[in-house]
Amino acid sequence: MLGTETPQDIWEVEALYDLSFAPGRELLSSYRLRDGVAPVPELCLVSREDGVIGGAIRYWPVRVGGVDALLLGPVAVHPTRQGEGLGAFLMQDSLSRAAALGHPRVMLVGDEPYYGRFGFTRLVGVEMPPPTNPERVLGIALVPGAWDGVAGAVTRAG
Repeated sequence: MLGTETPQDIWEVEALYDLSFAPGRELLSSYRLRDGVAPVPELCLVSREDGVIGGAIRYWPVRVGGVDALLLGPVAVHPTRQGEGLGAFLMQDSLSRAAALGHPRVMLVGDEPYYGRFGFTRLVGVEMPPPTNPERVLGIALVPGAWDGVAGAVTRAG
């Protein structure tokens, strides 16, 4: 069952992220962009089966060269649920929701071979805080042309 993340889910979602990612994940540059900024609640989703979270995804508001964008991540699937297509479902459903809510563009830091299947491509000229590898800065236009001419530093929203 897919639903939006509630305040009661936070600790279980954080535990899933701790399980899924290497220690020190909070030191990554993308976390600095989330510091002190609330996620987009309508796009923070959890998948539950028998009361247990099997997967979760979050989105955060950012600015790119002064233009609004969404930063996707993290997205994680519990090891016991991997290989079932849950991660792809979370990606597709959340991107559809973002488009329906009128968000024109989404970015993330990740592997293009994986995220390319959802429509993400490398964003040339979009600069994440160091030490992010520019080859891993990807984006998708939810509105045609939404990334055209958008470049510059990625900064916290607000």
